[in-house]
Amino acid sequence: MSLEVKTEQPNVVTKTLFSPKESKLKDFLSTLLINKAALVGAIIIVFYIFIALFAPLLAPYSPYEINLENKLMPPSIDHWMGTDDKGRDILSRVLYGSRLSMGVGFAAVLFGAFFGIIFGLVAGYYGKWVDSFIMRMMDVMLAFPGILLALAIIAALGPSLINVTIAVGAFSVPLFARIVRGSTLEVKRLEYIDAIRSLGANDLTIIVKHVFPNILSPIIVQGTLRLATAILSAAGLSFLGLGAQPPSPEWGTMLSSGRDFLFSAPYIALFPGLAISILVLGFNIFGDGLRDAFDPRMKN
Repeated sequence: MSLEVKTEQPNVVTKTLFSPKESKLKDFLSTLLINKAALVGAIIIVFYIFIALFAPLLAPYSPYEINLENKLMPPSIDHWMGTDDKGRDILSRVLYGSRLSMGVGFAAVLFGAFFGIIFGLVAGYYGKWVDSFIMRMMDVMLAFPGILLALAIIAALGPSLINVTIAVGAFSVPLFARIVRGSTLEVKRLEYIDAIRSLGANDLTIIVKHVFPNILSPIIVQGTLRLATAILSAAGLSFLGLGAQPPSPEWGTMLSSGRDFLFSAPYIALFPGLAISILVLGFNIFGDGLRDAFDPRMKN
């Protein structure tokens, strides 16, 4: 008589602690958090986004309210950053100005990244005369200093905040195009791209679904660093009177109006200048941290 032992395994679904995507994300966040400077930059950016979103709730006064009786008041309990030559509260204008300055910066970078990514993908994927034609156009744009190209565009379109966005975005296009082209040249030589093509996938599918997702890292890093340049350039153009027009509470415009009072009331230009400097610093050090986190050579 034989004894048959039947064992039943419980219906347990086993899986690894982290999937490949989760592991990559975990490694990326760990590398990013180790970089203290990048963490400080992220905190600065989040803080500025917060005040931009909730400026109407945080601002103690209207940024457009003129009160000549209170003009050129130094910082006090009622006006933490003082008042300008029109009696407007500088703190309120700085808070509202974060919306304009950051909005222009993000819009300009998105504009430049959109066209730069398209040009770079097409040039890198198809190569030959297409690559030569597109990249020679990018070289022509790079031959002009960025601010000079922006001035030429604004001179043709006229001074306004929208035109500043277009101008600043335009001289970001060749930078994104060159980065995307170089990354595309590397990815399209990989064996899996040839395998996908042999299975009958068309060029658009390969570019959108298989090439573009694999070149996002340098695009994100370049976009973060470019935000700092875009905000600084937009503020400079507004300082020259080519961007936001008074009484808009834009930081560059506030700097321009405060330059006549640098000795009698320096706080008019000091606080918007500090706002620009700290935000640009935040984007720069956060961008450096992203670059280190995306670079596998930095993980050791």
